[in-house]
Amino acid sequence: MLPMAAELSDIVRVLVPAIMSFVVGMAITPIVTHYLYAYKTWKKRAGKTGLDGSPALEFNHLHSVHEVRAPRMGGIVIWASVLITIAGIAVLARFVPDAAILKLDFLSRNQTWIPLATLIVGAAVGFLDDLYMIRPGGIGLRLSYRLLIVVLLATFIGTWFWAKLEVTAVGIPFGAPLEIGFLIVPLFVLISLALYASGVIDGIDGLSGAVFGSVFASYAIIAFAQNQIDLAAFSAAVVGGILAFLWYNIPPARFYMSDTGTMALTLTIATIAFMTDDLGEGVGIAALPVIGALLVATVASNVAQVVSKKYFGKKLLRIAPLHHHFEALGWPGYKVVMRYWVLSIVFAFLGVIIALAST
Repeated sequence: MLPMAAELSDIVRVLVPAIMSFVVGMAITPIVTHYLYAYKTWKKRAGKTGLDGSPALEFNHLHSVHEVRAPRMGGIVIWASVLITIAGIAVLARFVPDAAILKLDFLSRNQTWIPLATLIVGAAVGFLDDLYMIRPGGIGLRLSYRLLIVVLLATFIGTWFWAKLEVTAVGIPFGAPLEIGFLIVPLFVLISLALYASGVIDGIDGLSGAVFGSVFASYAIIAFAQNQIDLAAFSAAVVGGILAFLWYNIPPARFYMSDTGTMALTLTIATIAFMTDDLGEGVGIAALPVIGALLVATVASNVAQVVSKKYFGKKLLRIAPLHHHFEALGWPGYKVVMRYWVLSIVFAFLGVIIALAST
């Protein structure tokens, strides 16, 4: 067990980036908002189509007006606040080499470079998709292109885990790690694709921010317990950025997270889950389906809907994913959001308990 003084010092190292990221996010939001509205960064054509190419009639009935009500690209607030926080602390530590400042610098090669890279690449690709989406008649980047980018990025990072960091096992709760060797690479790719697909949870004002926030907060606690303090600080900084975004995304939302936020966050979750697994002598991967249960439910409901329509000729849900099904049943959007908030906290709590009890 760490000495009490060391524990308090580590807690400060994690909390300060979270607070700074939140403050930065709150400070830059008026600037981001100004430009999002000035350049009219919302969809110019309302409505969506299903995966089979047909119009999503029930969804369009519920949300076609909302899609053109507010700008996209609100995710800029999240990743920009994180990047500014990381850069600010790193620059301060370089030019003011005080011991206390140096301890706050959580930009490290062994813990934060990889998740930072996924955050930046995901944000950049998502931003490009949003740019294509907000053009007159725009439909964004083709899904095949986006999936290809996810696969390529995930393959590179998965290979890095396997070849450079020698990650060859997956933690099993309350048991010995399972050796899978090179299969760690396709496993990372599959998890990254599944998490990217869960980004469609960004569908109701205030919903995605709370869910993603609970996931990153959970992994901040897990990383802290594993003494991966830099990774915990990074995760906490993301939470701070998400909270700043959520402050302005509560109904009626000032902007939507959209792909520049969801792609950055989902790909980063995959990286952090792996870093808190074998590398941290934990079960970060096994805890993910519990911590991110609502993300799992989102993807599963989409898959179930497609399978049901293709093989049984009827829809399983009124609308997929699941949160829109509840809206179609007559639940007000705020009720869906608040109940998801409650569930996200519950599942995050359970996932953290499983992760900590297994180490």
